[in-house]
Amino acid sequence: MTAAPTPHVRVEALTSKAWPFEEARKVLARVERQGGVEQVIFETGFGPSGPPHIGTFGEVARTSMVRHAFSVLSDIPTKLICFSDDMDGMRKVPGGVPNQELLAQHLERSLTSVPDPWGEHESFGHHNNARLKAFLDRFGFEYEFLSATACYKSGRFNDALRRVLEVYDDVMDIVLPTLGEERRQTYSPFLPVEPESERVLQVPVIDRDPVRGTILYRDEMGREVETSVMNGHCKMQWKADWAMRWFALGVDYEMSGKDLYESVKISSRIVKAMGGKVPEGFNYELFLDEKGARISKTKGNESIRVDDWLRYAPNESLGYYMFQKPKQAKRLYFDVIPKAVDEYITFLAKYPEQDVKERLGNPVWHIHNGEPPAEQIPVSFNLLLNLVSASNAQDREILWGFINRYDPDASAERHPMLDQLVGYAINYYHDFVEPAKTFRAATDMERAALEDLKTRLSALVGSDADGTAIQSEVYAVGKAHEFEPLRAWFSTLYETLLGQTQGPRFGSFAAIYGIEETIALIDKALSGELAN
Repeated sequence: MTAAPTPHVRVEALTSKAWPFEEARKVLARVERQGGVEQVIFETGFGPSGPPHIGTFGEVARTSMVRHAFSVLSDIPTKLICFSDDMDGMRKVPGGVPNQELLAQHLERSLTSVPDPWGEHESFGHHNNARLKAFLDRFGFEYEFLSATACYKSGRFNDALRRVLEVYDDVMDIVLPTLGEERRQTYSPFLPVEPESERVLQVPVIDRDPVRGTILYRDEMGREVETSVMNGHCKMQWKADWAMRWFALGVDYEMSGKDLYESVKISSRIVKAMGGKVPEGFNYELFLDEKGARISKTKGNESIRVDDWLRYAPNESLGYYMFQKPKQAKRLYFDVIPKAVDEYITFLAKYPEQDVKERLGNPVWHIHNGEPPAEQIPVSFNLLLNLVSASNAQDREILWGFINRYDPDASAERHPMLDQLVGYAINYYHDFVEPAKTFRAATDMERAALEDLKTRLSALVGSDADGTAIQSEVYAVGKAHEFEPLRAWFSTLYETLLGQTQGPRFGSFAAIYGIEETIALIDKALSGELAN
């Protein structure tokens, strides 16, 4: 975590409307109700039946923001636990992994008992756990990793498991009304782990002994088997498991997706029945695909992965995307990336001039744990994309040549983030913009306006006209030729000169691309050279 906040920052944080502070104040109130604690525990969960995905990043990033906000409000030490449910039974063979036939032979076994299909780790669960930790380390998250298998088998959960056994009837009364008739007949919060096969069994429990910490169940052959619920001999069902984990680890805060709203309610009732406390938290909204449908691994419509995003934009932009309106459903598709980058750049530019209150509400403060970088980005990402588009640039040096026209003092050494954006813009252009470019021929009215613009720009050649001056001329042309609404004129520029439906502030584009180069672009459009 970062250095201790000043008293002034702490005072402003107590009333900040930024959502991480609102969440942190809930945790602070919880601590105060308890009369103080030695440590505050934040938790996120991970299901290692597959690799970490962009939702995993979102949950850890958002929880880390709340944790940091709490550190501003209080000096109480905190810890973030990233918990892997790696003792779950593998119910089906996951797609997208090698050796499918091998995995099919190990259905129902706990994920840490299933062989690693890549042959790199001790098990399938260990493989995905390693990927999770590498994933989190890549972003610099501060966390403690916990494995369900390790916690169960080491006895760390034993006291909590015995407590569930003591309130077994209460747990059944909470869960059974939520199940269908058939499922009620076999449900038990405890899932025995068969010693020989290490399969996680879903079988009915016919008796229990809280004193000895055992259950009696009927196996699939109809035999009665007694087993301890402790030391990894049993795994708990999902909702009871979540409550047990809160109880055992003393979790104070955990957020979850809106799809788990009912699970949170049930798990909350169970932990109360155990005599524990329900963590603070909230249900964030889920992501939508390009068609507006909810993204789901089950549906197979996950349109963008973390690695995809990081091919086209820095991780700070992904952090910004996750910060914005977590309780609102948002499209998560490739076309949101440029907007996220430019909005991040805008907030970063505002930060140095803001007072403390404004800074605490600025997303970059939360993305960078209160210490945003000092670098200012002189051009927008959208403008870089259009420079690539207009120039068909293949390398970074060409783009830097344009940038230096706009800002002679800019350089890769002084602006490392801008240098990264140059590479990202080239990647994004070649993968998304270039394949979709469609130029159209100008209408007679539009041709006249383009000729007029060309004449006005020619008068500026050799002058020190900046983007604002050029933009004034662009506006004047649109008004003189009576475009209604005026944005139709800008659509004309984008569609005839850039082959796109939208684009940057045209004056800024012409200033950085070059007035003479812009005139040449207009000539190409008027000659029909650009039109598809």
